[in-house]
Parts: sequence; C-alpha cells; structure tokens
Amino acid sequence: MRRLLGLLALFAVLAVVLVGVGVWRTLDAPLDIPAGGVLITVPSGAAAGDVALQLQRENVLQHPRLWTLYARLDGRAGQIKQGEYRLNPGLTSLGLLDLLVAGKTVQYPLTLIDGWTFRQIMQALNKDPHIDHTLKPTDYADLIHRLGGPKNMSPEGWFYPNTYFFPDGATDVSILRRAYDAMRKYLDAQWAQRASNLPLKTPYQALILASIVEKETGSASERPLIAGVFINRLRKGMRLQSDPTVIYAVGRAYKGRITYRDLRNGSPYNTYVHHGLPPTPIAIPSPAAIHAVLHPAHTKYLYFVAMGNGMHAFSRTYAEQERAVIKYQLDGKTPAREK
Repeated sequence: MRRLLGLLALFAVLAVVLVGVGVWRTLDAPLDIPAGGVLITVPSGAAAGDVALQLQRENVLQHPRLWTLYARLDGRAGQIKQGEYRLNPGLTSLGLLDLLVAGKTVQYPLTLIDGWTFRQIMQALNKDPHIDHTLKPTDYADLIHRLGGPKNMSPEGWFYPNTYFFPDGATDVSILRRAYDAMRKYLDAQWAQRASNLPLKTPYQALILASIVEKETGSASERPLIAGVFINRLRKGMRLQSDPTVIYAVGRAYKGRITYRDLRNGSPYNTYVHHGLPPTPIAIPSPAAIHAVLHPAHTKYLYFVAMGNGMHAFSRTYAEQERAVIKYQLDGKTPAREK
C-alpha cells in the first residue's frame, strides 16, 4: 500500500510537472501574428479577460482563458495600461503581458522645424490624425500662460525644434508643453553662459534676435557672423533692416518679393522703419541660432548682402556694402536692398 501510495504521489507530481511544462510552452510559443503585425487598442479600465477575448476574436490569442489565468496568478492582471499597441511577429503570450503592463504603446512622430512660425506649427498639429485637437484660435493668446509661462506672451518662437513622439490620442497641448519646456530650459541655460556686454537685457530679447538670425542664415557657418552684425548694429543704435522681419510684417500678403511699399510698412515688426528688436520672435530659432546670438563673432561688420549661393558678403562700411551690392545683386533688373 505504501509503495502504491508513493507511486501515485510520484505520478501526481509528474502529471503536475508535465502540465506545467505544457502550459509554459504554450505561453512561451509565438502568437499567431501576421507578417505586418497587428494594431490593438486597449480601452481605459480593460481587464485581462477583456483583452484576451479581443485578441481571440482577431485570431491572435488561441488560449484566452489560459493567458488570463496566468496574468492573474502573476499578479499583473490589473496593471494593463490603456493605449494603442503594435503586436509584432514572434511575440509570445508572456511577452504580450509584459508589453501591456509596461505600457509600451505605439508612438507617432511630430517634427517641429526651426524657422517655422507658430501658424505653421498649428497647421502641422491640426492635420495629424493621431492628435486630439483641443485648441481653438481663441486659445492662442493665452497659450503660453496655460503652459506655465507669463500672461500676455505671444506663442511665437517659444517651441523647441525637435521630433516629438507621442501615443495616439495625445493632446496638442501636451505636445506643445514639452516643446515649450525644452525651449525655456535651453534658452535659460544659454543665457546663463552668455558672452559679456551684449546689448540684450533678457532671455526673451535673445530669443527674438535668434529668430531673425535663423531666418537670415543660409549657411550654418555664418550664424555667428550674422549675429555679430546685428549685435553691432544694436550697439550703435542702427536699425536692423532685416528682410525677414518685413516679410513677417506683411504676412500672408507677401507674394515672394519685398516691395518699396512693404519697406515703408508701419508694422512694429518692420526693422527698416523701427529701431531695436521687433516685439516678438518671428519664427522658431534653432539651438545654433540662440547660441550664435549669445556668443556672436567678434567682428566690425555692419552689413551683409546675399551672394546668390546661400552665402553672404560682409562689409564694415556703407561704401563696401554698395560695392558688394553692385557685384552680387545688381543684375540690371532688380536693385538689392541694403542691410
């Protein structure tokens, strides 16, 4: 009898072991996922059993009850996070639970490009189908304050150019907050390390000038020189005379060519008419443009003119500038505008 009981106990243990091995092999086997993968959306508050039945309907999970039991015994059945997930070939039932508990949702990219205006940023946000569009044009005036900045601050220029990844359903505000925080952090760090004796009183003034440098620069190597020209002109009380500020002032009425009437536009953004900086940035400045403004080239240049190859000719005097204009811009049709 003792031997019989011992054999029965041994068989029971072997049976449990065999069942356990079988269950583990089943859970550790690749799921039936097609080559292109499968997208699933887990709603808020979904239980492990709900997810299992959803995957069974999509012919991905063949043993939903077993997977649900495993999730419960593992203690993570209630830790599944909502969101959109991509299931790729080779994923196992074990890996599926890890994926859902870790919340590794599908991430979509949005790239903010240096030189973009706020209007272009909002166009990119509003046309992205994966973003929850919560902002209206009436919200723009108070947007920076909503993101943690001061009241009555224009949103122009305040968003760090970069590629931001976000899950499906992320709000436009959440993405803009990340870009705003990144710009503020970078600007503050650069301002703390700025060169001495700059004619700039605040980080915001540096942001404004950096946006002009960004729009003026055709070659990255020229940023410090162009920044140096504008810094020199500010020191001497000269008008900046920057074409991009005129284009910004004209707005959508700009037809690809600055006219004499545009140069006489009374807008505060027209630096041909007004001294000093415009009231706000005119675009997103790149990190390099901000660095150039706060660490400009030491130069005596006061003018520059485009040479037609993406580069500029720099001059110290107005007479030198006139000769450069004749050489590079006067083609017998359109006289150049001076800087």
